[in-house]
Amino acid sequence: MTRLAAPWPGAVAVSGGADSVALMLLLAGWAKARKLAPPTVLTVDHGLHAHAAKDAAAVVKRATSLGLDAHVLAWKGAKPKSDIEAEAREARYRLMGEWCAAHKTPALYVAHSSDDQAETFLLRLARGSGLDGLAGMGAVSPYPLAGFASLKIVRPLLEFARAALRDYLRERRESWAEDPMNADPRFARSRLRAAWPALAELGLSPARIAAAAGHLARAREALEADTAAFLRRAAQAADGGVLLDALRLKMVPREVGLRALAQLLSEAGGEAYRPRFDSLERLFESVLAGTLGNGATLHGCKVGPAPRTAAVFGSATLLIAPEAAKALDKSAKHAK
Repeated sequence: MTRLAAPWPGAVAVSGGADSVALMLLLAGWAKARKLAPPTVLTVDHGLHAHAAKDAAAVVKRATSLGLDAHVLAWKGAKPKSDIEAEAREARYRLMGEWCAAHKTPALYVAHSSDDQAETFLLRLARGSGLDGLAGMGAVSPYPLAGFASLKIVRPLLEFARAALRDYLRERRESWAEDPMNADPRFARSRLRAAWPALAELGLSPARIAAAAGHLARAREALEADTAAFLRRAAQAADGGVLLDALRLKMVPREVGLRALAQLLSEAGGEAYRPRFDSLERLFESVLAGTLGNGATLHGCKVGPAPRTAAVFGSATLLIAPEAAKALDKSAKHAK
């Protein structure tokens, strides 16, 4: 954790599966050896199968036996009929993020392994992700939902294979639960896991794919530095949004320009995620070609020519601002 420069104290997300149980044990031992506050265990009762509440209760019982404070966070209300993986993921992060924010806990520790890194790479590749998506998950990253700017996600196990974590538990004679959703063919990640033997025969092992994601992560870091330098020259905060020099945008390398535009859209729209790459490219092409006209919308923002009184970069100045309905919603929430 010291090497990762990760915040502490932290909460640890535990489903009862092998990876999260291993992380809980490792974090508890790490904190005890350094005489630090122990991690708090958070588990989510997602209600997606008959044993969900029982599994969550088992996590609390196990954590308590280790002397750890543990909490069940229930996902209440109607459950989705489609896109279940994404909806369940967002619900988990929202519930755990709200708990961490309420209890002034700066980091949520999760048990993503090198196998998860490789799976995420392939799933994002299938969706047509750009460099940011393919560069994979970082060891310490911003929280993946909007509204939790002060909270970090920490992944201490990214360098470890799933099999190694199970070997660690076996050596300790520890048990774990198997989530039936992990073998459910309705979910893309489950189908991918079933395909690993065939992929490995082609040389596409999880370790090699995770290593490729690491190479791309280093390229992303270099581009992030170039993008930050560009934005310092070509963007300026304004009432209700941000101003961008479209002429300078045309002059930078394409990848830097796309990243800069995506970052400004996410910040102005208050979104944790960047816009879809294909939609971003279409908007970028419109800016380059000068065909925006009165403006275009993307990611909860309107992008168009800035008023003359705000044209700090001359006639090429663009204004990126939240769409009217979104801006009114933010104002109402602020008034409350």
